[in-house]
Amino acid sequence: MPTPVLVCHKGLMESHAFPPNSLEGVRACLNANMPIVEVDAVALADGDYLLIHDWTLDSETTGSGPTEACTLARARNLRIRHEGRETPYHVPVLSDIVAAFLQHDGNTHLQIDFKNLIPFPTHEPLERLLRIIEPLGERALVSSGADWQLRRLRHMAPWLKIGLEVQLHLDWDDSTDRDPRVPPYQRGAYGYYDDSLIAAQRIWPATEYLRDRCQALIGLVPRVSTFYMNHHLLARSLNDGFNWAEALHGAGIKLDAWTMDVPNPVAMTNLPRLVAAGVDQITTNTPLALTQALTQALQG
Repeated sequence: MPTPVLVCHKGLMESHAFPPNSLEGVRACLNANMPIVEVDAVALADGDYLLIHDWTLDSETTGSGPTEACTLARARNLRIRHEGRETPYHVPVLSDIVAAFLQHDGNTHLQIDFKNLIPFPTHEPLERLLRIIEPLGERALVSSGADWQLRRLRHMAPWLKIGLEVQLHLDWDDSTDRDPRVPPYQRGAYGYYDDSLIAAQRIWPATEYLRDRCQALIGLVPRVSTFYMNHHLLARSLNDGFNWAEALHGAGIKLDAWTMDVPNPVAMTNLPRLVAAGVDQITTNTPLALTQALTQALQG
């Protein structure tokens, strides 16, 4: 069976100690010729996108307030805050990352995890995004859970590779610390987090329910190239008799399982099952260790 391609989550790799979403970390991944590097991006008030996961500056940077209210000039003075401590690393903007990719001779691809969920009042922020990443051509992919943003990007840029993160529509999570701001808000009758009406009562077999949800999600964004799904959700679906990889491949769509790290015991238990099921990519914070784990999974 094919070996899944590894995606460096937030530009992280065990061989360096750089913080998440740092220019230095991305450069280290490029120098190691990693196949795909993922970074988070949130629109600034003007000019560019900031590499940050949250909608506010407070937890990840030395700044404060909404990220969307921060100007590019102010952003240039921000440093990365990681694990509660200020680091010496500046918070990069997306154009910095694109420039690093263009300066590198390899064929590493860039995944931009687009964090703006609320629709913009104008097309300018989306036009700005496309202008920044267009020099990368097919080496760039924009992923998001906000399918409404992706549909607009598809209309504006037929050339762009687009990935759908499904967790705003369907998720599996045993934890009790879910973010109450983000859907799905309730656990449906099939055990999955799902606000759709077909999840309100358990009428179909779970396999049929999941097949219907898959078909609905495929139709959200024209010519989507990749689905990004929580590995817990994928493993639970296999328990219920549904293989997302097989269904998506039938529609010409790749499947990425996130975020699978060594030595996380649940991830390591799920790894051989998801490889056997046919996942195409795995997003990880530990790509070097996961390479070894994949070798063992494929041999076993």
